[in-house]
Amino acid sequence: MAKLNEAAVKQINAIVDRHINDKTPLMMILSDIQKEYGYIPLEVQEIVSERTGLPVAEIYGVVTFYSFFSLKPKGKYIIGCCLGTACYVKGAQQIIDKFSELLAIKPGETTEDGLFTIDALRCIGACGIAPAVTINGTVYPKMSVDQVSKVIDSYRAKEA
Repeated sequence: MAKLNEAAVKQINAIVDRHINDKTPLMMILSDIQKEYGYIPLEVQEIVSERTGLPVAEIYGVVTFYSFFSLKPKGKYIIGCCLGTACYVKGAQQIIDKFSELLAIKPGETTEDGLFTIDALRCIGACGIAPAVTINGTVYPKMSVDQVSKVIDSYRAKEA
């Protein structure tokens, strides 16, 4: 989003207007902004603060508390590696390490080409198919280190 242009500010204001009369508008506003832009930088939080009267600190607290909000742009493909107990015991740390190695990024980072972001997740509720990985909502059950490069390659092939 870099510097917000006039059209972006207008869109953000429209999102705020759409929810301003809700009982608890902040989550709806932030959710819609996240869907529209993929992240919620400080500049956007300041606009929301001005329009809603909520302190920026409160908005920032919500954005940083909930894992589905992001302060930085995410990749086209968000790789969520579950590190909950069941997944961890079955090798999830080695799987996330392999994704990190092959993509040359750490969890929480995005590749330079903007294709991939790796997120370390605490528990996705898929303990019976551990270790589990999600990519944009698709669940990869019983993931192994050997499968990681094939999964990455399949997403890269979609871009070719």
